[in-house]
Amino acid sequence: MDEKADSTHRERIVGRIGRSIDDGLLQPGRRMPSLRAAAEEYGVSKNTMVEAYDRLVALGRLEARRGSGFYVRAGGRNTIEAPPQHMTEAIDIVSLLREQLCQTHPVRVGDGRPPASWTEDSELGRHLRPRSGKGLLPIEHGYGDPLGYGPLRAQVALMLAERAIQVSPEQILLTFGANHGLDLIVRHLLRPGDTVLVDSPGYYPLFGKLKLARVEIIGVKRLPDGPDLDDLSQQIARHAPKAFFTQSVAHNPTGGAIALSVAHRLLQIATRHELFVIEDDPFADAVPASLPRLAALDQLERVIYLGTFSKTLSASLRIGYVAASPGVSRALTDMKMLTVVNSSGYLERTVSDLIASGQYRHHLRRLRERIGKATTRALENLERLGLPVFAAPTGGYYLWADFAHDVDDLALAKQASEQGIFIAPGSVFFPDRQQTRPGMRVNIAYADDPRLIRFLQSAPLSGLR
Repeated sequence: MDEKADSTHRERIVGRIGRSIDDGLLQPGRRMPSLRAAAEEYGVSKNTMVEAYDRLVALGRLEARRGSGFYVRAGGRNTIEAPPQHMTEAIDIVSLLREQLCQTHPVRVGDGRPPASWTEDSELGRHLRPRSGKGLLPIEHGYGDPLGYGPLRAQVALMLAERAIQVSPEQILLTFGANHGLDLIVRHLLRPGDTVLVDSPGYYPLFGKLKLARVEIIGVKRLPDGPDLDDLSQQIARHAPKAFFTQSVAHNPTGGAIALSVAHRLLQIATRHELFVIEDDPFADAVPASLPRLAALDQLERVIYLGTFSKTLSASLRIGYVAASPGVSRALTDMKMLTVVNSSGYLERTVSDLIASGQYRHHLRRLRERIGKATTRALENLERLGLPVFAAPTGGYYLWADFAHDVDDLALAKQASEQGIFIAPGSVFFPDRQQTRPGMRVNIAYADDPRLIRFLQSAPLSGLR
């Protein structure tokens, strides 16, 4: 049975079970037939039945109980915050877009593109047709599933399981990199005038997105072992924020990681104040899976988790993902369809093939070795220069080198630029540009360049104005 037929059967089963729940034929708490029994009842493969049950779990109709099976969820559907008026008015548009992508109807006079047969012999095929051990594969000319390429989502789910984050592929939304995921989250969660908390220092491109959305940004002091929880509690009491954006592991720009005890307490605070936590984990594939993650402790109840392949494969390969609760995942999928229709199925298939062939894991082993060696050299050079490191490195690309309190890091960066040296001054990583910790973010890959070392040896690293 081909993939398109499997998808059609899956949606038919999902619709039938959903209607049975809505009509009261399947009561909350009732145990569903086993996968084998259900597959026989519906005349499909066990894998198709697994996908159907997973889809119903993602839709909030069923719940999976480990070692026991699937049950009708109490309350029928997961409830999420009612969409604002402008989203409500777009429901019909979303429905039309979803059909363009999912293709559940055999007659497609309402489609927005020509049939694949019209373009399959084009010059495009010579450049883009994927290969397998059996030769050339057909090109997928459609828009594809709005969640993204299914096999890659399944692979991401397995990778998240290694980090102790249990998630269905239906809860994973593929995006054009982590920044696209952040943009979707900002659009979904926040309105002009809302207040959010961010790491300080933190990820400066996020600050720009939030300002573009006319959201008030409040920094939470970052310590070597994670966010300062006293400062977090004070800022919550003072500003009643809606969300906290943070990086737990290989933090950008300090390179540190959150301690397990800090992560536990942070989630307790977030739950008490009904605060969404957005955890950006761009270096996840390069660092130990055992490092603490908020999403692993929370299991996506309140945490929205982001990852990307851009940091480990190529910055120009814009493929990331968001893992969230079923309700949030559905809302973000609708937002994705309204803004970009879909992500690149071709690139997603390419990454999926790299994972399936084992090449990605082989690449990661070499990458981790390079990171380890470069980190050692960077630490040695900074020590010789008398520049202390703010936090112990955890396997990412960055370190934070502290300057004396009277150093103007912006002036230092300008002076370096005049000599052809690009420095990332610490000031730009603070949301208010005032609560600064003089220093610079160091990319370990370039920290042993002799020109940089000579410049830092000759630069006045105190009293620079």
